[in-house]
Amino acid sequence: MTTAADQFDDTPSPTDRQQFVHLVNNVFELVETARRELERDHEAAKASLATASSILQSEIERRSCAKGARPGALAAWQIMRVCAFIDENLHRTIRVEDLGAVAQRSAAHFSRSFKQVFGEPPHAYVVGRRLERACHLMITSSASLREIARSVGFSDDAHLSRLFRQAFGQSPSSWRRDLESRRG
Repeated sequence: MTTAADQFDDTPSPTDRQQFVHLVNNVFELVETARRELERDHEAAKASLATASSILQSEIERRSCAKGARPGALAAWQIMRVCAFIDENLHRTIRVEDLGAVAQRSAAHFSRSFKQVFGEPPHAYVVGRRLERACHLMITSSASLREIARSVGFSDDAHLSRLFRQAFGQSPSSWRRDLESRRG
């Protein structure tokens, strides 16, 4: 019987340790070669760094698959970087190309992988995060809906109101009033 703790057991087997040591040695040699060649031959240095990067990327993806991630899905580091990027940039336009660049994937591959992980397309996720931030601001500040809408990346308060009503079944001003009346 597998417990929840067993699922998070990261203790490597002896074979995993040997493979890891071999991988680290190879990457170290490639980086050292690049360092030595940097002064003499930029192309050789770039080739060594590209190979080291490729080896590390393959290992990250292999370990992600071994921990239960589906092939083609985003790795944990990609998910964390993309979510942080979205939260830091809600106030401006966020394009799929930008998110793909953060995750180091093409826009098309990123969109498919994102939907596989989050269950919705990137645009829907971003809109949801904007609405969540708008709710937070309506609770914690006295800013107008127009100010809140602009600060979370909506074009105006009508845009916020339309999407808010679709998501929550009432207008943001009505939601805010109900909340304030319950708080007394």
